[in-house]
Amino acid sequence: MSTGVVIALVAVVLALGFGLYRARTDGRFRAAPAVEHGDTSGTTVGRAPEASDPGPRAWDDVLAALPDAELGERATLLQFSSAFCAPCRATRQVLSEVASVVPGVVHLEVDAEHHLDLVRRLDVLRTPTTLVLDAGGREATRAAGAPRKETVLATLDGIV
Repeated sequence: MSTGVVIALVAVVLALGFGLYRARTDGRFRAAPAVEHGDTSGTTVGRAPEASDPGPRAWDDVLAALPDAELGERATLLQFSSAFCAPCRATRQVLSEVASVVPGVVHLEVDAEHHLDLVRRLDVLRTPTTLVLDAGGREATRAAGAPRKETVLATLDGIV
């Protein structure tokens, strides 16, 4: 085997491995990361923090950037998007549908390019990223990539 064939095979294997990893992790909700405005170590995925737990309020950062935004009574689906992102359009459709059928849930889309300070404070690394905020404005969970409607609905069921 020549060196060129070996390099090509290694490149194909690495690309396949990365593609399988992304297919497995995209759109899956996971624990909210600790961000500089607070510590989420006491927060469990799918469960709102106890009333006595002040926890970080991602909503405070959102309001600082978007003063007209409204928090949902039950949950807020906070989507970070960019203009030329095809998965962002699919995510917008899914989250809008969920917000229209689940009472007390609001969908709020943020243009990541125009709100870089908010993106940095909330540790958003790529678009689309969806943060699920509980009724108190705390980040309960997040998903990078386009989540499926069933996944979003199941996640919301676990928040209340």
